[in-house]
Parts: sequence; structure tokens; C-alpha cells
Amino acid sequence: MPIYALYALLFADSGLSDASISVLLTIWSLTAVVFEVPSGALADRFSRRSCLVASGVLQALGHAAWILFPSFWGFAAGFVLWGLGGTLQSGSFEALLYDGLAANGDEDRYGRLNARIDTIELVAQVPVAVIATVLFSLGGYELAGWISVAVLLASSVIALRFPEPERGEDDDEELGYLDTLKTGLRASVPIKRAVLAVALVYAIDAFEEYFTLLAQDWHVPTVWVPMATIGVPLLGAAGASLAGRLPFRGWVLFASGLVLLVAAWLAVPVAIVLLGLFYGLYRFVLVHVETELQHRIESDARATITSVAAIGSEFVAFAIYGLWVLGSAFAIAVMILVVALVVRRQ
Repeated sequence: MPIYALYALLFADSGLSDASISVLLTIWSLTAVVFEVPSGALADRFSRRSCLVASGVLQALGHAAWILFPSFWGFAAGFVLWGLGGTLQSGSFEALLYDGLAANGDEDRYGRLNARIDTIELVAQVPVAVIATVLFSLGGYELAGWISVAVLLASSVIALRFPEPERGEDDDEELGYLDTLKTGLRASVPIKRAVLAVALVYAIDAFEEYFTLLAQDWHVPTVWVPMATIGVPLLGAAGASLAGRLPFRGWVLFASGLVLLVAAWLAVPVAIVLLGLFYGLYRFVLVHVETELQHRIESDARATITSVAAIGSEFVAFAIYGLWVLGSAFAIAVMILVVALVVRRQ
């Protein structure tokens, strides 16, 4: 989505302060807090593929709201719609992928395939950043926004073609939505350490929403921000790719926090290189903890359990938004160091 490389700048150029932008991101997370686990139960009870289709449509409506109503409340409405769409995708995609592999006895391939998906997702941001720069030059935020809406609608069409494995014969066909929700919550307790690790590490990804603002604060002209940050997802992709080949090391996340501290202290354009190194180390850890969680899940309510971890990450993300207002990247780096110490003990 080209607007993804520009939306924080859109908010800032529309007159919103750092505090207002953090409030918008908090609204985004609150939407996830309310709907994350119920949407996971919905996917487990009915159709994960249908949830992915609806996800693209809702997110497209959210981005359309930003372009049609470029104000605080228009942006807030867009985030609610984006948040709803995101909760329908979160858990549903991982469950669809894992169960599809398990149906063929290939669940051991999930870790490497998950790393490959993360890598492709991050590498795709490179051409998108180039496209965003061109679109912004030709038609500003509006053109980038409408192209993003079209891309999201196209993603829903593609999701319609995803194969969805049949549920096993031992699944309880009479299990209702609320019972599915309760089952997923109960099944999260025995693997609470893996759930907590995903919640803490995945929450750090909320910091990505500020990368473009960081580049702007580090004296990069707005029109060049997407291109200046193009190396960040590339290094993230490298980290995710290596996660599919190398074992987990507890010190990696701590090292990423130290690198971010140095970048925040420098606060110059060249520090974006260190920002990318931080992101690569972080993505390495994220792939490992997400894969470990999927391997530990034995319940049929896989999407619900994954959503429990996601909702935990939203609560931690609130701290990211607050720390940005209080101390920018430096304060967030300190938080990452604390998270690294907790995760290492899991």
C-alpha cells in the first residue's frame, strides 16, 4: 500500500501534533483490543478465508476515509476500519497456513515458510516506497491513497482463491461462537510463556509507525522520506530470512535495542542505517517467537490463541505510543532492552 509509506507524514502535514498522532495509533490499538480475540474465534468457528476477504475490504474503506476526510476524526474513523480489518486477518492467516501444512503432514515446514513470508512482505516495501515517492510527486497523498484502496480490494479478490482445509472429523461441529472463544482462551493458559513472548516482541512492531516521522525529524525532506527509509525493510527482510535458517539467540533482541539507542543519540540522516540494523535484528527474533507459538498450539482454536497473543501485544503497544511522546526513539529503545531481558527468561 503506497499510503503506508506516507500516512504518518499525511497526519503531520494535516496539522496533527506528535501527541495527536499517538492518540490515533492508540485508537487503532484499542480497536484491536476489543475485536482481536472475538475475530479469532469467528475465524475458528466459521471460515478463515472469509475473514481474510473481509479484512481487505474493511482496510480499503479505512484508507478511503483518510483521503475523503483528512482531519483528526476522519483519520480516527479510518483507523477503526483498518483495525477491524487487521483483527480479521490476525490469527486467521497464521491458522490457515499452519493447518494447510498440517493437513499434508508438513507442519515442520511452518517456521521456514513463515520466515519466507515475512521476507517477501518486507522486500515488497522497497518497490512500494519507490511507487509512493512517484505517486506523491504526481498527485500527493490523494493519489497514493486511492491506489492503496485499489490494492487492498485486489487482495480480497486474491484471498477468495486461498484453499481452506476441511476441519477434522473430531472437531465439534456443534461448538458455538462463544464456546469457541472460551476454548481458545483456556488453551492459551498452558502455553502462556509462548503467548507472552509473542505479545511482548510483536508489540515492538508498533514502533514502525514512527519510522517516517523519525526520518523527517532527522532532517530528511518529506518527498524523499520513502526512499531514505527504503533500506529499513530490506534489512528487516534479511533478518526474517535468516530466522528460517539460524537458531534463536536470546541476546539478539537486546542487541537491537542497543543499536536503536545509538541511532536515537545520533539523530542524523545516516542513523537510518542503524535503524535498519535494529529492524533486521528485531525481525529475526519475531519470526522465531511466532513460530514457537504455532508449534506449541495443540487446540483446534488456533486462530483464537494467536489472537490472544496479538491482543496482549496491543496493550504493550500503548507504552510505545506514550514513550514516543515522552522521549521519542530513545525511550522506546530502553523499553526494548527491558523486553529483551523478559523474553530471554521465557
